[in-house]
Amino acid sequence: MTQILQTPVEPSVLRFRDFQLYLTSRLFVTFATMIQSVAVGWHVYGITNDPMSLGYVGLAQFLPMVLLTLPAGDVADRFDRRIIFAAATALELLSSLLLITLAIFNPTSALPFYGVLAIYGMARAFAAPAMQSFLPTLVPAEHLPRAIALSASVFQVAVIAGPALGGALYIFGPLAAYGSSAVLFVLGIVATLLIERRLRHQNASDATSTAFERVMAGIGYVRNNPVVLGALSLDLFAVLLGGATALLPVFARDILHVGPEGLGMLRSAVAVGAFITSVALGYLTLGRRAGLLMFGAVAIFGLSTIIFGLSTNFYLSLFALFILGASDMISVYVRSSLIQLATPDEMRGRVSAVNFLFIGASNELGEFESGTTAGWFGTVPAVIIGGVGTLVVVGLWMWSFPALRKVDRLSDVKPG
Repeated sequence: MTQILQTPVEPSVLRFRDFQLYLTSRLFVTFATMIQSVAVGWHVYGITNDPMSLGYVGLAQFLPMVLLTLPAGDVADRFDRRIIFAAATALELLSSLLLITLAIFNPTSALPFYGVLAIYGMARAFAAPAMQSFLPTLVPAEHLPRAIALSASVFQVAVIAGPALGGALYIFGPLAAYGSSAVLFVLGIVATLLIERRLRHQNASDATSTAFERVMAGIGYVRNNPVVLGALSLDLFAVLLGGATALLPVFARDILHVGPEGLGMLRSAVAVGAFITSVALGYLTLGRRAGLLMFGAVAIFGLSTIIFGLSTNFYLSLFALFILGASDMISVYVRSSLIQLATPDEMRGRVSAVNFLFIGASNELGEFESGTTAGWFGTVPAVIIGGVGTLVVVGLWMWSFPALRKVDRLSDVKPG
C-alpha cells in the first residue's frame, strides 16, 4: 500500500454515482455480515448448547478489534480509504471461506469457529474507520446528516432482511448461509473498487510525527471535546449493558420456542424499527434539543430491553425489539452527526476508530458480557440487569456531560 499525496476535497464535488456505489457496497457487505452472524450463532449454540459459547463468539471478535482499531484509524488518515475498505472486506471474505470449510468437516468443538471469528474481527477493525471516514468526502457538509440517515437506511435494509434470510438459508444447512455470505462479500469489494479515489487534506504535523503520536492525537481530540466524548461513552455503556441481541438464540429456542426462522424474525425486528426511523430522519429535519433527544432515545432503549427480557410472548418480544431498534437509530443518528460535524477531515479516520472501538467493538464485548451474566444469573435476569444498568447510565451521563445535554441544533456543531 503506497502513501498518497493529500489535497483538500472541495465540498461542491458531489458524485452521485460514487455515493450510490458506496451505499451498494455497504448493502452487500452488511447483508453478508448479517447472514453469517445468524448462521454462526445458531451453529455454535447447536454444537455447545451453552449460552456462554455465544459470549465467546463476541469475545473472539472483540480482542483483535481492541488491539487493531486505533492503528487502523491512523492508516485510514494516511492512505486511500477506498482501498483499505476493499482489502478489509477481502479478509472478511476469507472468514466466510474458512467457515465453509468448517461446515464441510463439521467439527464437534466450537474452538475453530472462535479462530475464524478472530480473523473476522481483524477485518472489521480496519473496515470500520475507513468506511465511516470515507462518507464525508462524498457529500458536502450541509448534506452530511441526511447522507448519514440514508446510509443508515440502506444498512438497516440489510439488517432487516439479512437475519431472516440467514435463518431461512440455514434450513438448507450452514454451507448455504456461509456460501451466500462469500458471494456478497465479493460483490461488496467490486462496488468499492469502482468508486473514484478521493484525495484528502493532511496536517503537516502528521507527516512528521510517529504512528503512536498520531494515534494519541486522535484520542486526545476525543478526550478534550466533551460533546464527542459524552456521545461516544453514553452509547458505549448502553451497548455494553443492553446486549440482549447476543442471547437471541437462547430466547428463540428455549424461551419463545421458535426455530431458526423465528430467530431471524427476532433479529429483523430490531432492524425494522431502526429502518423506519432512519427513513423518517432522512426526510425530516431534526429540530432543536438534539442532545436531550439522544438521552431520551437511550433511555427508551433501556426500557425496551427490560420489556424484552420479561416477555414470554413472541409478538410482544418482536414489538419490544422493534422499539429498541427505533430508539437506537435515533441515538446513532445524533451521535454520528455530532462526531462527523465536530471532527476535521484529517482526523476523521482516527476519531472514527475511537468511535468504532467505543461502539462497534463494544457490541462484541457486550455479547461477551451478556453471555457471561446469562451463565451466572440466567438468561432473563441478565437481560433485565442490562436494561436497568442502561437507565442508570443515562441519568449519570446527563449530569456528567452538560455540554452534550445542551446541544441544540446539529447545524451549530463545528470542528473544534
